[in-house]
Amino acid sequence: MRKIQMVDLKGQYEGIKDQVNTAFKEVIENTAFINGPEVQQFQKDLEDYLQVKNVIPCANGTDALQIAMMGLGLKPGDEVITADFTFAATVEVIALLQLTPVLVDVEPDSFNIDPDAIKKAITPKTKAIVPVHLFGQAANMDAIMQIAEEHNLYVIEDNAQAIGGNYHSKSGKTLKTGAIGHIGATSFFPSKNLGCYGDGGAIFTNDDQLAHTIRGIVNHGMYERYHHDVVGVNSRLDSLQAAVLRAKLPKLDIYNEARKKAANLYNAAFQDELHIETPHRIGDCDTHVYHQYTLKIKNGKRDALAKHLQEKGIPFGIYYPIPLHQQKAYVDSRYNEADFPVTNKLVQEVLSLPMHTELDNEQIDYITGTIKEFLNT
Repeated sequence: MRKIQMVDLKGQYEGIKDQVNTAFKEVIENTAFINGPEVQQFQKDLEDYLQVKNVIPCANGTDALQIAMMGLGLKPGDEVITADFTFAATVEVIALLQLTPVLVDVEPDSFNIDPDAIKKAITPKTKAIVPVHLFGQAANMDAIMQIAEEHNLYVIEDNAQAIGGNYHSKSGKTLKTGAIGHIGATSFFPSKNLGCYGDGGAIFTNDDQLAHTIRGIVNHGMYERYHHDVVGVNSRLDSLQAAVLRAKLPKLDIYNEARKKAANLYNAAFQDELHIETPHRIGDCDTHVYHQYTLKIKNGKRDALAKHLQEKGIPFGIYYPIPLHQQKAYVDSRYNEADFPVTNKLVQEVLSLPMHTELDNEQIDYITGTIKEFLNT
């Protein structure tokens, strides 16, 4: 059996190495390292894939979120509602811009932000909602967009874990995650479903004026060289990373299908396990792209199982072990533990198994067999 890895980027590279190596050579030979042809073409390719009018590449996913908020003109003191159960980057940029983060609880099945909790958190200072499509499944965007419309709020989708996912709206339309709200942001960190070989990110919007503003922000506030019209940052996707992304984008649906196949095998193996709750999937199979395959381990057995997996050489992740409202950087007297019952339970139960495009049946059989044996002894 091949060594089990949490993410097998080397195996994925083997399938595209000729294309990537050729593209790297071309970039190096033409020396257009910043905003070169590869970046411009990738931008167009991603616009076509997402069916969104404007994609603005940037340096990483955290920058994408920050620039989105800058582009919307949010001001210090404005409140931004987001999920308590997610990676810190989502709330980090809110704090960096001196906005006021408002953390709310999530749904117990999808792990995504709870629309009812959003409603309760809205005040006259609220300006935006940031739903995170956690672990690869879309948040309830119909409900979120309705809340935003009723209260005149912006919606910024954190799509770092769900690129390629579909959302079937109540209107009957099928939309790509990240292209539903007023603006979307994503990361191309290497382990993402669409990842480069370094850092990278992008912002999406159908608002042409907003796109124009953001294009200036990512490039020091310039639309014309040495003319700084807005306060900006230096956040650009380099051409080598764009070359990798151009090679991977046509295969993204194939990659996501491989993840779904692995998830289905995991699900089948665990279907009768009393101590395990497999990932909940809303609607059709194409609504979850399984950036992570995250179980809930019941009856207080999670930590013991994690120790056992470590002893057996099976990698795993606990995403996330500490709620954001308990993190030292974001502790706030406004928060009441009673407002986070779901998150506080999830951090004691969640455990993510290896999930990537190169998983094979033998590896999955070993992983699931090891878990079942431990939980049933």
